[in-house]
Amino acid sequence: MALKCGIVGLPNVGKSTLFNCLSSAKAQAANFPFCTIEPNVGVITVPDERLTKLAELVHPGRIVPATCEIVDIAGLVKGASKGEGLGNKFLGNIRETDAIIHVLRCFEDDNITHVDGTIDPIRDKEIIDTELQLKDLETIEGQLTKVQKAAAAGNKEAKILANVLESYRDVLEKGKNARVVSFETKDEIDAARNLFLLTSKPVLYVCNVGESEAKNGNEMTKKVEELAREEGAEMMIIAAKTEEDIAELESYEDKQLFLEELGLEESGVNRLIKKAYSLLNLETFITAGEMEVKAWTYKKGWKAPQCAGVIHTDFEKGFIRAEVIKYDDYIAYGSEAAVKEAGKMGIEGKDYIVQDGDIMHFRFNV
Repeated sequence: MALKCGIVGLPNVGKSTLFNCLSSAKAQAANFPFCTIEPNVGVITVPDERLTKLAELVHPGRIVPATCEIVDIAGLVKGASKGEGLGNKFLGNIRETDAIIHVLRCFEDDNITHVDGTIDPIRDKEIIDTELQLKDLETIEGQLTKVQKAAAAGNKEAKILANVLESYRDVLEKGKNARVVSFETKDEIDAARNLFLLTSKPVLYVCNVGESEAKNGNEMTKKVEELAREEGAEMMIIAAKTEEDIAELESYEDKQLFLEELGLEESGVNRLIKKAYSLLNLETFITAGEMEVKAWTYKKGWKAPQCAGVIHTDFEKGFIRAEVIKYDDYIAYGSEAAVKEAGKMGIEGKDYIVQDGDIMHFRFNV
């Protein structure tokens, strides 16, 4: 399932450093703007402790975690919507992503210059928001006049689209992002989705802080948290340079010791990957056997046949039923046989909505 999160932000806020921590595909990291020109794409594994615990019971030949794609996109500057800097390229790259990880600099460091000379994450956020909003307005205005004429002539689909476009335009002109607009009918929701507006994409604000602030943040992160809450977006705190240091440690024990010294239970990178996966509206079902314990990615809300199709299209076409074990039941009883004996295996049909962590076996006939 080729869904991508794009890492965006102004130059020199720590995007490439963060990307380096996330992916084995190394982005260049240097103290000057536009260090990243072509978007770096990394396929990263999604941390999932459930796979390890199942493997302890099943003893498979291998463990296969879920993955998602992270794209490191060139830094944006004022005027990007009009082609300034690498604006057109930036906006084109971000349009191809499904969700946005917006990195904001919330640390002081005289050795790392800021493109605007001072540290202010709220201003930085507004710069990028404004450029994306201007590009979305350009998209909307390019369609609206034509659609309004068709709507006035009685075209039903044009009326729906005109309403959607006008709703977005009104919000964007107030300096707000398209994602704050919601629609009630399926036709409106479909019309909105097909516009592929930049500011309608789900966003996670990542506050990049110094090592001593990795746990509790600082006054700058509190301001970002407040804005994110108002917008209905998520935010998190991470010390990207410290995460880079942790990533270079060879043993798991050394990494855990480093985290303990910082007062953290889990690395920021792991938390970020999990949040990115969730941001894409993705969940995981699991298959467990002697050959492998494997995580499979699906869209939240999918039914059993759709999930069967993730494994193989024939599974969906010939779907008969799904045998489902809840993760907690598998761990509690210790084996598939014991779960069956306890009557805890569910037999589900075509309308079953798969739940995150379901351990599944599909019956099909082609």
